[in-house]
Amino acid sequence: MTALLVAVVFVATYFRVPTGPTGGLVHLGTVALFVICVVFGPKKGAIAGAFGMALFNLTTEWAVWAPYTFVIRIVMGYIMGSVAHFGGAGGKKPVRNVLALVAGGAWFIPAAYAAELMIFRVQWQVPVASIPGNVMQLVLALVAGLPLATLISRHRPR
Repeated sequence: MTALLVAVVFVATYFRVPTGPTGGLVHLGTVALFVICVVFGPKKGAIAGAFGMALFNLTTEWAVWAPYTFVIRIVMGYIMGSVAHFGGAGGKKPVRNVLALVAGGAWFIPAAYAAELMIFRVQWQVPVASIPGNVMQLVLALVAGLPLATLISRHRPR
């Protein structure tokens, strides 16, 4: 199951639009990561997000991002899954799921900014241009991922 979820994130990340001066992306991988965290919890979400998006990086011109992506997304997935499943919620409480996305985003945006600084060794202002694209990924995860996660959670066999 975990390998299948990694593949889902990997394929979803290919649906992308480049943004920012240093090669930022808006992609559907974050939507898949969010859905997996809500439906399956923090461990599967962390593993699927980290391996799926890092493998995407390794197979494209964004290979330099792979180690950063791995760390950023494993932490992000664990945060989102933990919040969505905290206290036995099981990812079935929409307000909790929105908070999970916000908490994951609170880690993701500064971590991606710091990674871009380290990778490209640019002035601090340059990676700021990638922040709107990163925010857009989170908005897409909310708009597309929340209804999808809710639907899957309701109908997922236990």
